[in-house]
Amino acid sequence: MTRTMWDSSVGKKTVMAASGLIMLGYLVVHMLGNLKIFFGSDEFNHYAHWLRTIGEPFLHYEWALWIIRVVLVAAVVAHAVSAYQLSRRDIRARPTKYVHKKPRASYATRTMRWGGIILGLFIVWHILDLTTGTVHPGGFQHGHPYQNVIDTFSTWYGNVIYIVAMLALGLHVRHGFWSAAQTLGVGSRTRDRAFKTIANVLALVLTAGFIAVPVGVMTGVVS
Repeated sequence: MTRTMWDSSVGKKTVMAASGLIMLGYLVVHMLGNLKIFFGSDEFNHYAHWLRTIGEPFLHYEWALWIIRVVLVAAVVAHAVSAYQLSRRDIRARPTKYVHKKPRASYATRTMRWGGIILGLFIVWHILDLTTGTVHPGGFQHGHPYQNVIDTFSTWYGNVIYIVAMLALGLHVRHGFWSAAQTLGVGSRTRDRAFKTIANVLALVLTAGFIAVPVGVMTGVVS
């Protein structure tokens, strides 16, 4: 039964919706945490340390953080695999392109696939930059996340990569949240406008909240 559900388009869309909502919940919390950088280095560094001590003494140091990472990786993989398989299934169903493009398709809808690729590449870069420090400019400092963020957004390419990715994220959330509501059966004709409004607000708040950090560094508000 589970295998049959996964093989169906409805099953794959359900997996996409559920995994997308998991990632959305994380993004909201992550954005709020990032904004602590405007309260100074002590506040931001304390927050970063707290993330590693969640659940102590019941959980060991960083266990909760690793549980969160594993859940997120599983959600990202499930989301990406479902999206790819649905895309391939869609292409096989209509091997020839439409003579006329759908005029009602929004910009976010048309760029969902490319947006997903951009975000996937960004996740890899973001981890290598601020988690492992592999590609971090100016030397990565373990235990000093505030300074590491300053270093990243003191480079033009760090700002460009991050801002472009956050704009792609906004478009992805805008379309994805509404689509998830439809897939999970909570949407309806009467609720359609409300869910679209929520999707727009979420996309705007997340995009603005994340971009506020590099803008704060560029303008000297955060230094």
